[in-house]
Amino acid sequence: MASVARYLGKNVSWPSWHSKKSEEYHRPTHRLISFKTRMDSQSSTFGHQSFTDRHLDRHLAWKMFAVPVSVDDAPSPSSSQEDENNADALDYSSETVPTLLNSDQLQALMADSARSKLAKKLSEANQHNRFLKRQLQAREDESVQFKSDLAVMELELQALVKLAEEVAQTSTPPDSRKINGKYIQSHLLDRLEAVHEKVKEQIKDVDAIQSKDVPLCWFGMAESVQVMGSFDGWSQGESLSQEYDGSINKFSTTLMLRPGRYEIKFLVDGEWQLSPEFPTVGEGLFENNLLVVE
Repeated sequence: MASVARYLGKNVSWPSWHSKKSEEYHRPTHRLISFKTRMDSQSSTFGHQSFTDRHLDRHLAWKMFAVPVSVDDAPSPSSSQEDENNADALDYSSETVPTLLNSDQLQALMADSARSKLAKKLSEANQHNRFLKRQLQAREDESVQFKSDLAVMELELQALVKLAEEVAQTSTPPDSRKINGKYIQSHLLDRLEAVHEKVKEQIKDVDAIQSKDVPLCWFGMAESVQVMGSFDGWSQGESLSQEYDGSINKFSTTLMLRPGRYEIKFLVDGEWQLSPEFPTVGEGLFENNLLVVE
């Protein structure tokens, strides 16, 4: 408890011994120096009172404006981590969150993806088809050249056969050699005739693998007509050009095809149609026109 003293009609509160100890522990150390004066006791009393008042005021002011700082008051690593997490959360919340797609938008997105994949596959198929066409054209040129060489050889053999016939029909010298009872002139004629026949067969084989011009027609009113078929694997087909003579609307084209049997069908203004000009094979959706190339 603090003690109270009275000086000149004023009550002065003095802190107790325990409070003095506590204040002395927290306050800075002061060294008081006593001076001997020739003042009387009353003036000495006033001097001690004024010193005490000033010291208490300074001490109270120091206590009011002092901020305790300790290890416990320092920010902990966990609190700083929480602040960083909160800052990250604010950053994430400030970002624009993508909206969810509804069923129609999702189906449209899937349709666009499927369409792009089909377009890519179609482009690759068209490139491969053009490559095959170039190879086919090269083979066609080679077959034409081979057929031309065979035709020249066939003419040469034909001339040799005629000469051999003339030699065989002339009088045979008595000293002519015979093979199996036949003169060598007759054997030469037989050999030349056999080679001539083989060359003719090879020419026919070349004609069988060589492409031919095959005309196609479709009659009727339409804006666009296209023929599709097994001649190119039902991939691209061939467009028909329109010819109008005032009475009949005709669409025609020419295909380069090898001899064989082909199934075809006409695509008229986006709809599949059969032509009565050609026979048909199959039934239902698989019914097609039949094109035979001799």
